[in-house]
Amino acid sequence: MKNRNIVFVAKSLDGYIAGINGELDWLNLIPNPENNDMGYNSLMDEVDAIVMGRTTFETVSGFDGEWPYKKHVFVLSGSLGEIPKKLIEKVSILNGTPKEILSKIYKKGHHSLYIDGGKTVQHFLKEDLIDELRISTIPILLGDGISLFGQLPKSLQFKHLNTVVLLNQIVQSHYKRNK
Repeated sequence: MKNRNIVFVAKSLDGYIAGINGELDWLNLIPNPENNDMGYNSLMDEVDAIVMGRTTFETVSGFDGEWPYKKHVFVLSGSLGEIPKKLIEKVSILNGTPKEILSKIYKKGHHSLYIDGGKTVQHFLKEDLIDELRISTIPILLGDGISLFGQLPKSLQFKHLNTVVLLNQIVQSHYKRNK
């Protein structure tokens, strides 16, 4: 089975995935009366598991309601002590380099992964371990915040697969890594 690592993320026009203090309220700027999932459910049908950083895990854990993921979540952290009891069967903590982490996950039988979280995405891109980017651009300039992309040791070229406009304002583009 071919391994595949997919980033599915929203960003502002100026390239931020969260405000300076981690604010995400701007993600709901565009009215969505029909609750369009923006391709999220089809992504979940494609992936075996989710890989996210500690900060993203803590943010999602702080949301009201049920745990939102039906797929197993691997949280990357060297400092997270334990998983809340209600999530023991749903979440695992891993640490190591991105290549070591992927090796561990692949050995567990998970080959198509959703890579989530700013620092996690940046680390995986630095190691050239991202196969697809699915980026939704929200029409807002945040001015500052947590950047989607960081510095890379070399350029990474992607092929544009398609672009759709959602809710008449959100531009979602899908790219595949040229390797």
